[in-house]
Amino acid sequence: MFLKKFFLHHKKLAITLTTILCVILAFILLCLSTYIPRSKPTDYTSPEALSNQYIVERTLVSAHRAGRNLAPENTMAAFKACFENNNEYSVDVLEFDLHLTKDEKLILLHDDTLDRTSDCVAKYGETDVKPQNKTLGELKQYNMGYNFSINGEYVYRAEGADLTYCRIVTLNEVLDYLREQEGIWHKQFMYIIEIKNGKEMGYKAAEILRQTLIDYDLVDRTIVGTFKGEVSKYLDEHCPEIVRSAGIAEVLGFYFSCMFGISLENTKYKVLQIPYKDFVINFGKKSIIDYAHSYGIAVQYWTINDAKDIEYLTSIGADCIMSDDPRLAYQIICG
Repeated sequence: MFLKKFFLHHKKLAITLTTILCVILAFILLCLSTYIPRSKPTDYTSPEALSNQYIVERTLVSAHRAGRNLAPENTMAAFKACFENNNEYSVDVLEFDLHLTKDEKLILLHDDTLDRTSDCVAKYGETDVKPQNKTLGELKQYNMGYNFSINGEYVYRAEGADLTYCRIVTLNEVLDYLREQEGIWHKQFMYIIEIKNGKEMGYKAAEILRQTLIDYDLVDRTIVGTFKGEVSKYLDEHCPEIVRSAGIAEVLGFYFSCMFGISLENTKYKVLQIPYKDFVINFGKKSIIDYAHSYGIAVQYWTINDAKDIEYLTSIGADCIMSDDPRLAYQIICG
């Protein structure tokens, strides 16, 4: 109450103080975004580096949401584009997102609803369509390529368009397909899988995912991520064999440890999955990568779609580039 009265009667002073605080905050944020202490270059033969298979000398190419610039995201059409492209490009890592349905099936979907990517609004007049409120059978009716366009052309809206591979797809359906591709390509793919649900649904999703990875013998090739802190904690306590990436708070903790040269102790994560400079902090620094590597932590960047950014992050030792355009990433990294 006192502060409210003070600011009401001293508006000019309040504006001045607010301005000063904003300038100080901006200065602090600028320092955070530009200053990182030097660290030793990565020694890929060190015990720390060798302890984590995701720390690699050649940057890995990851198809973000299975390559959402080339085909409808998180659909079988996108996965097929990754592998049935006349050898234009190949990927090392498949990245996708999972939601739990009403009948407890894990499906691929990034958003909390189908509204942005499907025809649920345009064709069915439905909004706020959430997977947890629909069964798998009900979700299969939607066209998940409805809002996908190439050069302004909505190819999956056309009369008679083949929608076979543009329906909601389950985790098992994707893994069955990718298992076949491994036989054709004679290589084992890695996976980055994000659990989108939180709390009880997130715990259930984690348990189903864990068992599925065991069944498909993919535990050693999969990184599980989530923005839900409680799900990260659940994974640590109930799914210890799962390798997970750092949550938001852990990423910030890592950054400040790196900045001030504080030793990292008892980290539960083995991978940093971070943006380049989409936010206030610029994570695209070689010293950050080297610092992480010195603790046996891999560094993977999302979502990198600019050619110059891909080239730069590759040059400083990024372990993986997650891109909506895996063809572009492949051409730069492996071309």
